[in-house]
Amino acid sequence: MIEVQLPDGAIVEKDDNATALDVASGISEGLARATAAAVIDGVTVDAMRPLAELTEIRPVPLHLLTTRDAAAAAVMRHSCAHVMARAIMRLYEGVGLAFGPVKGNTFYYDFDLATPVSEDDFPKIEAEMKKIAKEAEPFERFTMNRDESIQFCKDLNQELKVEHIEGGLTDHESLSFYRQGEFVDLCRGPHIPHAGMIKAFKILSVAGSHWKGNVANRSLQRIYGTAFFDKKEMKAYLAQIEEAKKRDHRVLGSQLQLFTINPDVGQGLCLWLPKGATIRATLEDFIKAELTRRGYEPVYSPHIGRVEMYETSGHFPYYRDSQFAPLFGHSAGQLVDHWIRCLDPKDEDLQPPTADEEKTLLDAAMVLGFSGKEFPISGTNDEKRDVLRKWEKQQERYLLKPMNCPHHAQMYKAIPRSYRDLPVRLAEFGTVYRHEQSGELNGLLRVRGLTQDDAHLFCTPEQVEQEFKDTLNLVKYVLNAVGLEDYRVQLSTKEPGSDKYVGSDELWQQAQDTLRRVLTEEGQEFIETPGEAAFYGPKADFMVKDCLGREWQLGTVQLDYNLPERFELEYTGSDNKAHRPVMIHRAPFGSMERFVGVLIEHFAGAFPLWLAPEQIRVLPLSEKTDDYAKEVAAKLRQNGFRVTTDLQSAKLQAKIRDAQVDLIPYMLVVGPKEAEQNAVAVRCRIDGDLGVLSFDDAVSQLVNERDKQTIRQVVKSTFTATAEGDAEENEY
Repeated sequence: MIEVQLPDGAIVEKDDNATALDVASGISEGLARATAAAVIDGVTVDAMRPLAELTEIRPVPLHLLTTRDAAAAAVMRHSCAHVMARAIMRLYEGVGLAFGPVKGNTFYYDFDLATPVSEDDFPKIEAEMKKIAKEAEPFERFTMNRDESIQFCKDLNQELKVEHIEGGLTDHESLSFYRQGEFVDLCRGPHIPHAGMIKAFKILSVAGSHWKGNVANRSLQRIYGTAFFDKKEMKAYLAQIEEAKKRDHRVLGSQLQLFTINPDVGQGLCLWLPKGATIRATLEDFIKAELTRRGYEPVYSPHIGRVEMYETSGHFPYYRDSQFAPLFGHSAGQLVDHWIRCLDPKDEDLQPPTADEEKTLLDAAMVLGFSGKEFPISGTNDEKRDVLRKWEKQQERYLLKPMNCPHHAQMYKAIPRSYRDLPVRLAEFGTVYRHEQSGELNGLLRVRGLTQDDAHLFCTPEQVEQEFKDTLNLVKYVLNAVGLEDYRVQLSTKEPGSDKYVGSDELWQQAQDTLRRVLTEEGQEFIETPGEAAFYGPKADFMVKDCLGREWQLGTVQLDYNLPERFELEYTGSDNKAHRPVMIHRAPFGSMERFVGVLIEHFAGAFPLWLAPEQIRVLPLSEKTDDYAKEVAAKLRQNGFRVTTDLQSAKLQAKIRDAQVDLIPYMLVVGPKEAEQNAVAVRCRIDGDLGVLSFDDAVSQLVNERDKQTIRQVVKSTFTATAEGDAEENEY
């Protein structure tokens, strides 16, 4: 018998081979029908697997996931990806399977297909999926050892799976597969009990992709879909998608002349046009004023830095795959650097060169000025790599700045510090660069050059809690100012047993305990998410919900005991001895690009008065009042407003229509009567005609709305969306 502990603390006994479904059946048949998966010790698992296989903990800490749980929906969507793959394999010949993860409310699957799939094919694929769902066949898990798995995938003619096992899963001795009818896929799971639980689904789009996201690899077709346990929920979600299309920041950004991304400049590199730059500058000025009140000091840092500095911080080579290639002062630098990576056994994407390839590399490097005298042609790969690394470290190597924190650490270190000087708060709108895959780029939301409203606080251990509280409150203040008041906090912690983090377990535990305590004392509810911490420390991420119910990760506050150690930062304490400061990273906006992109969609381009690039447009009735219109505009500018005057010879209704299309918050209509009375007829984008006011009264009301940063939200959504974060790793 096996003991199982339910969430309410109750202990039940079951047979040794009992599953989560068996536990659910013991409670009620209705619960069993609704159970889609389970959680054991924080890990989502199949409801069909024997509990004894899943954990050694006794009693087994079991939480059942039903069709009402968001986590269950994620499992179901991954199962639906398998159903879609099965349908496509029924309809097309020679289908190669890549990966099929879940991302928020959607899933996708990458296929190697000789026949292109178009939107015209969606109905027949969905029809086949309906047949599969109606059959309600179970998802059956089985395992094989590594060699058996490779041969099994070869027998299935799944070349990509074979390549992935041989090159990407070298540390897996055993691999799991899931079978549903004739369909089998390499997959770590979990899955729902059977396909009949998928009540509603729809294929959304098709796009190009590449194997493992590398443009040098095989081209694939990525098919996106969504699925729900309830048809009404899917209907609401599809309505949300249609509304989101209307609010697409890329479309509005072009229509409203806010920004442009030009392929001649480069993919993922934003050009801020005057109106968009005005919004950004307004946000920057807003937070700069608040930072001054809170004791921050402005700094500036260059856009590049030596590779050695990022090696000290750990950003290189930890984030190498998402960084631009190093810049070398020597012509052979790039070639030698690639050669080193080929010889590195940790780099799974590259293989050591053959003898002929190595001779070609050596000859090419020598042509570029590399001295090959010390290169051990007959040596081991490690010996060769050591010689190449020694040469490389003698060259000038730079990186386009991937993060601001190493620069700020060096600024702190440049000046002797006393405990009386702390906390030191350094703030910068620093531009950093990430080599995002072209398929992942998305307007302002995913770019290659981004500006962070970055700051780093250096404080004593005794000051940590108060500084962390203050930074949390700063993020809340910023979000509330732009009307993003619906958010939750995610405490991102270290993944137990992982080697992807720097620093001792003791420092990590201290940092995580501090964050938990501060959030609890502040009365801030939070969800703890293991494995989502930065490599140097835990963080509190603000997951912000926009007016369509979509969730975005924007502001962040991170606690770091490790970078001060790596950079040997010090201050002199009251005991006249050297002490190590603690570092806090914080960025309320996250990046200016993403924040503005979210705001464009949140407001559908109709910005509140204080943020609008053009706040007021003056509309003269005719040429007779052009001079008065210019006078009104000049006085408004003196009051700090961004104002234009429409002096076209068009009719008033046409001018009003143009202003409405341009989403101008206020229009001031002036005719002979208004000119005679020193008045204006006020028209609001939201409320329409507000009547005639004296100029002074109109200005007073407008100044009040602007300075109070009033948010007049027009649209609210009743749909609750799932965060559109990174794809969940259901696949190996």
